[in-house]
Amino acid sequence: MQKIIKRSENFSEWYTSLIKAAKLAIYSSIKGEIIIQPNGWKIWTLIQSELNQRFAKLSIENLALPTFIKYSEFTKEMKHMDGFAPEAFIVTKKGNETLADPYIIRPTSEVLFCEYFKQITNSYNDLPIKVNQWCNVFRAEKNTRPFLRTSEFFWHEFHSIHSTKTEAKNMALTMFNLYADFFKEFLLIPGIKGEKTIGERFAGADNTYTIEALMQDNQALQSCTSHYLAQNFSKIYGITFQNKSNQKEYVYQTSAGLSTRIIGGLIMTHSDDHGLVLPFNLAPIQIAILPIMMEKNKNILSCCKKIFTKLNKKYRVKLDDSNNGLGYKISEQEVLGTPFSIIIGNNDLNNNQFTLFRRDLNTKAVYKISECEKIIDQLISIYQNELYSRAKKHLDSNIIKVNSLSEFEKSIKKYGFILAPWGGDALDEAKLKQKYSITPRCIESEIVNNHNINCFFTNKKAKYWVYFARAY
Repeated sequence: MQKIIKRSENFSEWYTSLIKAAKLAIYSSIKGEIIIQPNGWKIWTLIQSELNQRFAKLSIENLALPTFIKYSEFTKEMKHMDGFAPEAFIVTKKGNETLADPYIIRPTSEVLFCEYFKQITNSYNDLPIKVNQWCNVFRAEKNTRPFLRTSEFFWHEFHSIHSTKTEAKNMALTMFNLYADFFKEFLLIPGIKGEKTIGERFAGADNTYTIEALMQDNQALQSCTSHYLAQNFSKIYGITFQNKSNQKEYVYQTSAGLSTRIIGGLIMTHSDDHGLVLPFNLAPIQIAILPIMMEKNKNILSCCKKIFTKLNKKYRVKLDDSNNGLGYKISEQEVLGTPFSIIIGNNDLNNNQFTLFRRDLNTKAVYKISECEKIIDQLISIYQNELYSRAKKHLDSNIIKVNSLSEFEKSIKKYGFILAPWGGDALDEAKLKQKYSITPRCIESEIVNNHNINCFFTNKKAKYWVYFARAY
């Protein structure tokens, strides 16, 4: 079994060694590319399934768009182009033919959605249109790490168009709140919600909303974003509709996305030195049944099969009837992040009991076999609450509020998020990052004008309270 480096020794190596040990992903022969293994892909498909259910409640439909974007189309929105040009893969030849208008391999799909919207939108009766695609995108990353930053990754892209600014802004916030609920209820990841500053805003958006999670090494992870695009794209790409007064207007747009980087977030939020720790709903194997098979006791195996048949109707269950020793079986399920392992040996069978191993606490307890299903049902919410509470405690204990540069500098190595008054612009953000390797993650609140507070970094009049952190 692959050795997992301890977090205290080297957090980065712990992360990559765990991914390999848990068989989530391995490197491809092309730099920046990974092969997502069945265990990793199962987690992603469970995320997809849950989000699709939530999207359906908002009447969001899935579609599929092309991979290639004409270079001439991509460069029409210059802010958008400037934001993605350094990472773009460009196709210049088709067979032996040199392309007069090269193709961009999609780093994001705003342009493709605009092309689609333009073709299907005529009247206000067509609006709103809310669509989503699950796909892979490509960005030429310099420094790569599995799931967190790769040259190809998977995500969902939600886009919508609306007849009014208010409706579009509300949609961006609706998606933002959908993510917040999804993170708390399904991923069990607490986070800080807020709007991005100008320098951190999505290229081409008027407003970007984010959820920033805190990893165990006290670095932040931008986990998802929702954007209000206003008419920035619709005016350039000519997406119009006939309003109720028979006048032509440009639509208002939104977009939102969450990617496979969240698998990295799950690992660094919940896992430990023994392997993965996963929310119950996200575990590829939710319950493992581990018979002690030293003597090939048929009665033990028969009992385990009965439990498997009962539990497998409701949960994802694995019966490990291999010849491996119990220690190996338990360790394997620890690494894989299986929430519950049911262990049954001769003594257990004779006493009509089983031993239950809980992955959240790494503890064992004994229960009656006849109560197996009831015990599992009861422990699921306890298990979920433990994971969320533990992560929330880590987040809350690693936030500090400061007012001055000296306080900021003292807090950099001690805390994850630093809340400070900010009045700088995008250039000031760049200077701050260059000096401290720290960026503004999101705005917490606006500072009321009559409060005489200055920016901790520029000494200009502060506009907002902003969370700062080192980030992935």
